[in-house]
Amino acid sequence: MQDLQTLRAFVTVAREGSVSRAAERLHLTQPAVSLRLKLFQESLGLTLFQRHPKGLSLTDDGQALVPAAEKALAAMAAFEENARALHTTLHGRLKIGTIVDPEFIRLGAFLHRLVERAPQLETELHHGMSGTVLEWVRRGELDVGFFLAPPGEGPGIPEIAHRELTHFHYHVIAPAGWGSRLAGADWPQLAMLPWITTPENSAHHRLLHGVLDPLGIVPRSVAQVDQEACMLDLVRAGVGLSLARDALAMAERQERGLTVAEGMRLPCALSFIWQRDRGEEVVIAEALEVLARVWGTPD
Repeated sequence: MQDLQTLRAFVTVAREGSVSRAAERLHLTQPAVSLRLKLFQESLGLTLFQRHPKGLSLTDDGQALVPAAEKALAAMAAFEENARALHTTLHGRLKIGTIVDPEFIRLGAFLHRLVERAPQLETELHHGMSGTVLEWVRRGELDVGFFLAPPGEGPGIPEIAHRELTHFHYHVIAPAGWGSRLAGADWPQLAMLPWITTPENSAHHRLLHGVLDPLGIVPRSVAQVDQEACMLDLVRAGVGLSLARDALAMAERQERGLTVAEGMRLPCALSFIWQRDRGEEVVIAEALEVLARVWGTPD
């Protein structure tokens, strides 16, 4: 360690060109830094600095050694970081509930950073509908999960904590050529058209009924599915209407000619959920820290 401190003093003086400034950066006294440089040069049998009125400058020998010294310090810092990581590495398994598609929830980026920070932590993924993931987390079958709900509402269960990651909208989409049927239609009129609906545990169901229930109407369901990909296939096939996220709705309109109802947007938020009384657990706290780096603040 003494040699490491001496090497750090050499590199800092080389960068600063001044013993006093180097001492300040190293939180040492000036005589202590000078002594370390003196002993260092004596041990090497080399003159590393030459004095001038404004401070110190490196000799040719000093300039030749600085890159090697910097590499040695960087290697030692990496060694210490690895040692700390081994000491604090998380072990065990984190069970994660996933929804919709991996790209939308940034699952790849999340798992990549999580594995980097905790290489010995095993993750186990369970895919389901938003409400299903909520129930799994509530029962303790999953540790954490992704969840969809209108902004500010969260899961609506006191024992479940949540963090909103991003805000977006759902649009009403219809088969190609249905533009005239959707033109100027309000929610009661849209509800009378054939709909591809979803189970109660689905975010689509909660969002749609959140609009229709206060009006005392129900959608005319002609098919019920529990997967977003299946919903889109049925819309493309001309079966009926459905809801789709911003990006999906716009892509389907551009690439496949599907119709998007104008002015019909349902706000939604993607959240991350966990049992409130488990928030201090190291594994869950680590997952939340990684999420913050991947998502930042809600859009």
